[in-house]
Amino acid sequence: MKKILALVLAILMVCALAACGQAPSATVDQDKPELVMGTNAAFPPYEYYDEDGETIIGIDAEIASAVADKLGMTLTIKDMEFDSLLTAVQSGAVDIVFAGLTVNEERKQSVDFSITYATGVQVIIVKADSEIASVDDLAGKTIGVQAGTTGDIYCTDEFGQDNVKQFTNGALAVAALQNGQVDCVVIDNEPAKAFVNANADLKILDTEYAVEDYAAAISKDNKDLTEKVNKAMEELKADGTIDSILAKYIKAE
Repeated sequence: MKKILALVLAILMVCALAACGQAPSATVDQDKPELVMGTNAAFPPYEYYDEDGETIIGIDAEIASAVADKLGMTLTIKDMEFDSLLTAVQSGAVDIVFAGLTVNEERKQSVDFSITYATGVQVIIVKADSEIASVDDLAGKTIGVQAGTTGDIYCTDEFGQDNVKQFTNGALAVAALQNGQVDCVVIDNEPAKAFVNANADLKILDTEYAVEDYAAAISKDNKDLTEKVNKAMEELKADGTIDSILAKYIKAE
């Protein structure tokens, strides 16, 4: 319990930083145009704060930085609530969203996506002594999710809103699981592993809930940027940069 409370406190500190509107980032080079990235920095290993709580790091931050370098731009990262990210890119508040964002048909109606750069797996976290053994056991259970994520969408569609509790981030959903407010949490496999590794009373079920592709989101009104980002990402895939970033944060089993 102490570990998860510490984790929640750390997330609350992140939220306090985010309330200021923008996360600290590298000094902007005034000679280069700015690429403003929106994210929700509570989703390790894709985006999270370093140990000092001052800089956003992770897979998405490094890929976005590599893309910005390819485009001759300076990257600035804005931290915000996950369910406000697509609105932010549509309105022009940010140029691009890197946030472990799953490509789906509903989101394609509002934004354009880059080429995909990673595969995500939605999994189920339960208490170590839980009777829940598979997806088939979720009917009638209370499921914790991060608001606006595909886990939220899938579970609400399949089990109904009355059986789903939304939280602003994964850490709060996990805390609710430990406190008995929910029976399980549906979340991406990588942050799930981080939460479970920090808490011996939790486990991840062997069965996958869903497999999905991650990509960056860009406004439909900014086709030029989408084209440039795709070209940069193709080059970063071809030269092994993206694979090396993924391998740095996601270790082979």
